[in-house]
Amino acid sequence: MRILVVEDEKKVASFIKRGLEEEGFLVDVAYDGEEGRYMAETNPYDLILMDVMLPKKDGLTVVRELREKGMSAPVLCLTAKDTVDDIVSGLDSGSDDYLTKPFAFAELLARVRALLRRGGQDRGAEILFADLRLDPVAHKVWRSNKEIDLTAKEYALLEYFMRNPNQTLTRTMIAEHVWDYTFDSFTNIIDVYVNYLRKKVDKDFDKKLIHTVRGAGYVLKEE
Repeated sequence: MRILVVEDEKKVASFIKRGLEEEGFLVDVAYDGEEGRYMAETNPYDLILMDVMLPKKDGLTVVRELREKGMSAPVLCLTAKDTVDDIVSGLDSGSDDYLTKPFAFAELLARVRALLRRGGQDRGAEILFADLRLDPVAHKVWRSNKEIDLTAKEYALLEYFMRNPNQTLTRTMIAEHVWDYTFDSFTNIIDVYVNYLRKKVDKDFDKKLIHTVRGAGYVLKEE
C-alpha cells in the first residue's frame, strides 16, 4: 500500500516515513502544501497523511482542492490544534480522521490501518475473499484455514489484490503500489512474483483465484 506524507517538519516526516516503511508500506514525502497537492494529483495513493500547518498552502485547503478534483483516497490530518472548531474544520474540508500532535506512532498506525480498512472491505481487522483470509495487523494469510507462509513482497502483492478484488490490475498499477517505481516493460519482476504467489495461494486448491488478463494484467476473482 502506498502512502503520501505531507509534513514540513523534516524530523517528524522522517519518523513517520521510517515507521510506516518498517510496517511494509511504501511512503513518499512532500514538505509543503503545493508539493503535496501536486504529488497527490499525479500519483495513485491509498492514503494521505496531511499536516494542517504547511508552507505555501495549508493542509485543509489542499484536502478541499483534492476532493473537488475527485480524489477519493482517505486523508488523516495531523495538527497541533485540538479544539472542537479545529477538528470540525478538518473534517469539513474532506478529511476522514484527525490526529493531534504529539502522538504515539502506535496510535498513528492504528488510525492508518482503520482508514485503509474503511476504504476497502470494512470487516474488522481481516480482509476476506472467497476462502482467502488476510490479517493486515499480524501480516498473516490463510486459505481454507490453512496458513500460507509469504515473504514481505508476496504479502504486499496479495494485500493489494485483496483490497481490489474483481478489478483488472495492470502491471503499472502493481508496480506503483507494491514496488514504488514506474513499471519498466523490460523487467518481468511482477510476473515472477505473481507466479510465486500463485504457487502458494492456488497450487493446492481446485478453485483458482489469481488470473491473468491477457494483454492487461492480473485479477483476483472466483472462477
